[in-house]
Amino acid sequence: MIDTHTHLYSEAFDDDRDATVQRALDNGVTKFFLPAIDSETHSQMLELEAHYPQFMHAMMGLHPCSVKSDSYEQELRLVKEYLEQRTFCAIGEIGIDLYWDKTTLDIQVEAFEKQIDWAIEKDLPIVIHTRESFPETFEVLERKKHPKLRGIFHCFSGGMEEAKHALALNFKLGIGGVLTFKNGKIDKFLENIPLEHIVLETDSPYLAPVPHRGKRNESTYLSLIAGKLVDIYGVDFQEIDRITTENALQLFKI
Repeated sequence: MIDTHTHLYSEAFDDDRDATVQRALDNGVTKFFLPAIDSETHSQMLELEAHYPQFMHAMMGLHPCSVKSDSYEQELRLVKEYLEQRTFCAIGEIGIDLYWDKTTLDIQVEAFEKQIDWAIEKDLPIVIHTRESFPETFEVLERKKHPKLRGIFHCFSGGMEEAKHALALNFKLGIGGVLTFKNGKIDKFLENIPLEHIVLETDSPYLAPVPHRGKRNESTYLSLIAGKLVDIYGVDFQEIDRITTENALQLFKI
C-alpha cells in the first residue's frame, strides 16, 4: 500500500516517529508521500525524507491556509527556490481553503495559479487541498487546463458531480479516513467511480479512520481505509492494494 498524503514530519510524531514508520512498514505500507505546508516545516519534512530515502518522497508547495498577505510572496519565492534546487515528487499541498478565512481568497487563487504554472513547467502532478471551495477550485483548474496538468484531490469530500468534474480534469481522488465516517457521504457513490481513479491516503496525524476517529492518525491505518474499499467495490484486499498502488506510482512517476 502507498500512503499518498501523510504529515509524518509533524510534531505529533516527535516522540515515536521511527516506531510509527516501522509499524506502517510492518503493516504493508511501502511508500509515504509527504506534502509540504510552509517554511516552518520544510526542514523537518526534508530531514525525514533524507532519513528514509527508500520510503519517503517529499513534495514542495505552499498550503492555502499559510497564504497570508504579509508573507505569501516570500513563501512562494522559497518554494520556487526549492523547486530549482532539486527534484520533488509533486507540488503540494496547494489549493483553496475557505473554511478558515474567506478574506484571503484573492491571494489564495494567485498562489494556487502560480504553483500550477510551476507544476506544468516542471511536468509534476499537483496535490490539491480544497475545503468549502470546490467552485473556486474548479474555476482555477478550468482556466489553467493543460495536457500536463494532473494530480490528486486530497481528502476528497465532494459529491458525485464534483468527482466526475475532477476525473474529467485528469485528477485522481485521494480517499482517506473520512470514508469510514458515518456522515462521510462519499461511501454512498464511490462504487460508481472506477478504482483506477482512486489513491489511498491518511492525512496523518489528522482524520483517523473508525475505530480510531478523534485520535492521532498514522499510516498503519491505511489498511482500514483499504478494507472499507473492499466492502464498497466487492473485490479482495489484494486487488485494492494492487490497483491503488499502481495508480500512485504512475501518477508520481516513482
